[in-house]
Amino acid sequence: MSTIQPPHDRGKLRDLAVAVAAEAGELAARGQAGITVLDTKSSPTDVVTEMDRATEELIRDRLLAARPDDALLGEEGGGIEGTSGVRWVVDPIDGTVNYLYGGPDWGVAVAAEVDGVIVASAVAVPVRGQMFDAVLGGGARLGGRPLNAPEAVPLEQALVATGFGYSADRRIRQAKVLTEVIGRVRDIRRVGSAAVDITGLALGRTNAYYERGLHLWDWAGPGLIATEAGVRVGGLRGGPPTNDLVIAARPGLYEELDALLAPLGADTDG
Repeated sequence: MSTIQPPHDRGKLRDLAVAVAAEAGELAARGQAGITVLDTKSSPTDVVTEMDRATEELIRDRLLAARPDDALLGEEGGGIEGTSGVRWVVDPIDGTVNYLYGGPDWGVAVAAEVDGVIVASAVAVPVRGQMFDAVLGGGARLGGRPLNAPEAVPLEQALVATGFGYSADRRIRQAKVLTEVIGRVRDIRRVGSAAVDITGLALGRTNAYYERGLHLWDWAGPGLIATEAGVRVGGLRGGPPTNDLVIAARPGLYEELDALLAPLGADTDG
């Protein structure tokens, strides 16, 4: 008898994501010492390491061994078609530059998508010993314990996290936007990993987050965790998160930050 779980069993999908993210995180953590840059992607500052590819290969092998009919979208390896209705969205090492420099703020993100909706996810932050997970409609957890984000604060009291793109032109544009934001908030933080930033909202490490240029694998897993912890995750002008802009904050603060960013053209490079 087949042991493959039905696509709609969100708890089983979450459990598989946790197991795979944990194993992949252990592999990446062991390989962090002495890591070398293997290649670059969009620009000389957009690096990929040997461990990025090795970690994604492990994730792919484990997921497809458990659920061979599923599809998979990975940052490094592209897409694999499936027939089950479930697609895994994977970021093997989010925060590669931090990883390359020996920093702790990087994560492994594994999310399950059904009919275009992320329904289960896990994000491992191995150096900090953290495992976040969530099921759509079932809440978020850290280390198996329920996770709820702190209540919203006014914009002027908000500690806001953000990130920067890899191309020089985009960074210059983002810096200009930032000069308009920084005077309206408590302060700015730049961690270097969307997975760590977005899951960190659920812990109250910051109050809000925005960034242009993210991809689905950057926000899919951590976005569900933040959402299930009470954070609103979307895009500019109340739309969905996209490559143009991702905004995340508790309701109330989200709308204030959205209103600040919209007239600044934070979702454009021009």
